[in-house]
Amino acid sequence: MKVSFERIIASEKSSFRTLHNNSPISEFKWEYHYHPEIELVCVISGNGTRHVGYHKSNYTNGDLVLIGSNIPHSGFGLNSTDPHEEIVLQFREEILQFPEQEVEARSIKNLLELSKYGIHFHHKIKKAMLPKLKLMLESEGYKRYLLLLDILFELSKCKDYDLLNKEIMPYTIISKNKTRLENIFTYVERHYDKEINIEDVAKLANLTLPAFCNFFKKATQITFTEFVNRYRINKACMLMAQDKSISESSYSCGFNNVTYFNRMFKKYTEKTPSEFIKNFSHNNVDLHNRQNQK
Repeated sequence: MKVSFERIIASEKSSFRTLHNNSPISEFKWEYHYHPEIELVCVISGNGTRHVGYHKSNYTNGDLVLIGSNIPHSGFGLNSTDPHEEIVLQFREEILQFPEQEVEARSIKNLLELSKYGIHFHHKIKKAMLPKLKLMLESEGYKRYLLLLDILFELSKCKDYDLLNKEIMPYTIISKNKTRLENIFTYVERHYDKEINIEDVAKLANLTLPAFCNFFKKATQITFTEFVNRYRINKACMLMAQDKSISESSYSCGFNNVTYFNRMFKKYTEKTPSEFIKNFSHNNVDLHNRQNQK
């Protein structure tokens, strides 16, 4: 898995970028990357994985997340399936300069500070923001800018959210150790379905086992074993979303014991595999019904 710096170019006649992604999921970018721009991602519909900073978890039935400047993250098409549609706003904090004494300015500034942890907004506020985000796609110039301020102010008043990380991940952790982390991530990508020997990975990173464990925990805030388990669980979610059975998904992702798989799945998703499948199927039926009503 590559870790890259992304250069953002503002939309034409605008001080920030507005994107509407509605292509087949195979065309989405999902690499782990960072950029100075703050990013608001609204997945209108679909399921996938949110990977922001140290945090990695699955979402169903859409998502709304605000990601701070230079916080490493993956595209929200990660582990997603079609249909997938999202609106993305990317902007620099400098374009939001206004008098410090204004109440609105303070609340938005507080919001942007929290965004460094990654903010996941609940479904109700996502639903409320969606018409404004869609209007953003049709607007330009000063009207688009005012809409951005309006959206940020509404989000700054919202209390229905979760912070995705307990600590801020400095992008320097990624940039300084880019090659070493890429090699580790790529190794896990290629071998997650088999037994992974941590000593082999330590050798790959040119570190002793104790040094490797310390390095990985410092860089990701989780142990290597936890990283592998989370990676396998996310892959299993993708397989079950494609109608694979629980046992088949378990063994295909490197778990040799279904009981252990069930325990890890509940730990990282707060659902049993059966509950995940039921919830995923229910969301897909709702999505299909909404599409037929259009």
